[in-house]
Amino acid sequence: MDILFGFAISAGIFFGIGSTSFKVVNQGEEALVASLGKYKRKLPAGPHFILPFIDTISHKGSIKEQVLDIEPQQCITRDNVSITADAVIYWRIVDMEKSFYRVDNLQQAMTNIVLTQIRAELGSLELDETFTARNKINELLLRDLDDATDPWGVKVTRVELRDILPAKAVQEAMEMQMTAERRKRAAILNSEGERESAVNQAKGLAESQMLYAEAAQKAAILEAEGQKQSRILRAEAERQEQVLKAQGTAQAMQVLLQSMKGNPQAQEALQFLLAQSYLSMGTVIGSSSSSKVMFIDPRSLPATLESLKSIVDSPDIVDLPAKDWTK
Repeated sequence: MDILFGFAISAGIFFGIGSTSFKVVNQGEEALVASLGKYKRKLPAGPHFILPFIDTISHKGSIKEQVLDIEPQQCITRDNVSITADAVIYWRIVDMEKSFYRVDNLQQAMTNIVLTQIRAELGSLELDETFTARNKINELLLRDLDDATDPWGVKVTRVELRDILPAKAVQEAMEMQMTAERRKRAAILNSEGERESAVNQAKGLAESQMLYAEAAQKAAILEAEGQKQSRILRAEAERQEQVLKAQGTAQAMQVLLQSMKGNPQAQEALQFLLAQSYLSMGTVIGSSSSSKVMFIDPRSLPATLESLKSIVDSPDIVDLPAKDWTK
């Protein structure tokens, strides 16, 4: 009985000591070991043995990336406009010893320093710049926070400003300004459109008038050329007709002269015919403003024939205008 009791006491002591000396650290965590209240070593993930009653686990924390949500805070821009800004911070512990022994309440310390940096960065910008330079602000905050938290063994991986909201009165003024700006742009675009439309209409009218004038000019030229050709052809036809008539008259007189040769009254008949033809020809010649006039004595038959022959054979007959004396 005494043996069993001693064995039970020994087993209890063994398991009690084992439970205090055997430690398991989960994946994604690290543990700090203190020996008699002083930091001794760091335990990574996995099973570990420590000295019972001497070594203790002073701290166990996560080394995974964590999210720190910053509540909306009031900030003043460089142009004295009140705005509200909030952010989200992504960070992780890279040195568990520094994060536990160098700062008390790590997340509270990080929150305070983030708020300070946000106010400082937004205070150095004007209101309009806070909306257009958000990426630049995020980069500046990331650099400043990473430098500030480095002594605590913390690595800030990302900083994002979520909302930047000006005061209600400022929002209303901005909306009015944006409305006025849009109206201004619309008026400018409308005036530019009207100007371009007027310019295009003027150009179109000028081009149409130019084309119409060119077409009228070409039509006038073609009409003048047609009239010219028509007059030339008409004059040529009249000239040929006059030449043929003159030649026919001369030949008829010569035939008549040959047939009446030896007739004692032939001279008088021929003079009568010549006088009649002379009177008819004189009437035509007199009505022409561009014809040549020749006075012939009908009593001199040979002279008359020679005169007619010389006129018919003359090259000037060809160049006579439409109304010739031989018509």
